[in-house]
Amino acid sequence: MTIAKVGNIVEFHDGLRGKVEKVNENSVIVDLTIMENFEQLDLQEKTVINHKRYTIVDEA
Repeated sequence: MTIAKVGNIVEFHDGLRGKVEKVNENSVIVDLTIMENFEQLDLQEKTVINHKRYTIVDEA
């Protein structure tokens, strides 16, 4: 399992993407506002994702 670093873009849960802001022991905190369709999705700006639940799409 590869753990993301701050600044990486990760993908999770059916195509949602976010920019990693903080790396914790078992999870990362990501900013979802980088998605073009963020306003239409009615989501919180940030979320927590377990390391097992995402893939790294773009490395910082």
